[in-house]
Amino acid sequence: MLEFDADTTRLLEQCYQGADITRRRRESFDRLRPGPGDRIVDIGCGNGLLTLELARAVGESGEVIGVDPSADMRGAAQERCRESSNTRILDGTADALPLADGLADKALSVQVFEYLSDVPSALAEASRILRPGGRLVLGDIHFGSMVWHSDDPERMARMCASWDRHAVHLDLPAHLPGLMREAGFVVDGTDPVTLCDCELRPDGLAFMLLRLMERYAVANGHMGAAEAAAWAEEQHALAQAGRFFFSVSHFVTVAHKPHR
Repeated sequence: MLEFDADTTRLLEQCYQGADITRRRRESFDRLRPGPGDRIVDIGCGNGLLTLELARAVGESGEVIGVDPSADMRGAAQERCRESSNTRILDGTADALPLADGLADKALSVQVFEYLSDVPSALAEASRILRPGGRLVLGDIHFGSMVWHSDDPERMARMCASWDRHAVHLDLPAHLPGLMREAGFVVDGTDPVTLCDCELRPDGLAFMLLRLMERYAVANGHMGAAEAAAWAEEQHALAQAGRFFFSVSHFVTVAHKPHR
């Protein structure tokens, strides 16, 4: 697993306000359809960017509750939402939400469920805290969709194989609709968000992944520091030469809890 320590939290704080991550976050926001007075649970709220955006949408008559197991991430979220009186940031996990039954009108999670060892338990928790008719929006990456050009494809394959170990589920979007139906939800659809770049943009997902993947591969002994650095340096060189290419697809699955 990727450790969300203080250094990683700072990196995510910078990159999550970039164009790619903002677009991905916006898709979940739009599909959730937050409205005045809604009580919404942000499962795995991270640094609170989406939490605060949702708080603005629900207004003072509503409430947004962010839940995250990382103290560093909760600290960042609390700082971001410190002037928002209609938010709460709580310690908890997706499969053990510290909330009462039927509390929420809506719930969402962005790139969290792919890291969970027990997705059915997390879906059961989401169902428990939602009222009948409540809406659930889950966004996750299908890592099998990632295409990343390199003049050294064997080294790229080793780096990608290392990164594959950071998540529990590499293809969760392909299974999520079925898992949600098994949990009792009515699935309303899945929308793709494909991020494709021919430039290495400082605010892009690829730029963030270069740093995270290099760090992860070295820290876990999957690749030596020199080779990992060479991998990252090649991508910068390809970008300078106008030969950079990166693409990956994120999928947003929407469902609701039926009225009994």
